[in-house]
Amino acid sequence: MQSAKFTFARLKYNSGDWDTDQRMPSNLLNSLLEYTTIPLDPVEKIVDLSSNDLFSYPFCYLSGHKLVQFTQQEAHNFKQYVNNGGFVFVDDCNHDIDGLFAKSFETQMGNLFGAQALKKIANTHPIYNSFFKFEKGPPPTSFELNGWGDDLIHDYLKAITINGRIGVLYSNKDYGCEWDYDFKNKRFLAEDNTKFGVNIILYAMGINA
Repeated sequence: MQSAKFTFARLKYNSGDWDTDQRMPSNLLNSLLEYTTIPLDPVEKIVDLSSNDLFSYPFCYLSGHKLVQFTQQEAHNFKQYVNNGGFVFVDDCNHDIDGLFAKSFETQMGNLFGAQALKKIANTHPIYNSFFKFEKGPPPTSFELNGWGDDLIHDYLKAITINGRIGVLYSNKDYGCEWDYDFKNKRFLAEDNTKFGVNIILYAMGINA
């Protein structure tokens, strides 16, 4: 899974709605361009989870609102990808720990990696310091602060750790929608809210600040 350039690869899966927050990838790619010097592919790639193309990308993104029910081939590829050192950032667009996406995705992870594999990570985890510093752990989203979804501010992220490093990073915070805007509008924000996305990607790529 070596690539000369970083590619934002989005996973397409057979169930649910995988094609969410469509402006988010270009926004994060712009942030990587703005803050780092890593070479980039400027175009998001859609990768079918059931395809062997998956194994060409060290970073993948998976999101949705609805049921997550992997096919046999999708489940096989997901597990093999993660066990082989791939990184999947999974974001629940519902911002709801009791919602359909959350319950079904967590069930899938339990089936693949064991019931206790998906665990909360400490707010001192290296991912919060891989580039920008987030001393309080994962930054809140406007959806949490406005009481959308389950009306909770989730002060943690969950992860499946393989050989001491995160293989699956899982969020109920709806970062995808938080970052789903034209990057040209970032100048109107008091603080760039995509900075944690930079941390996630650099951690996934094994790049230290």
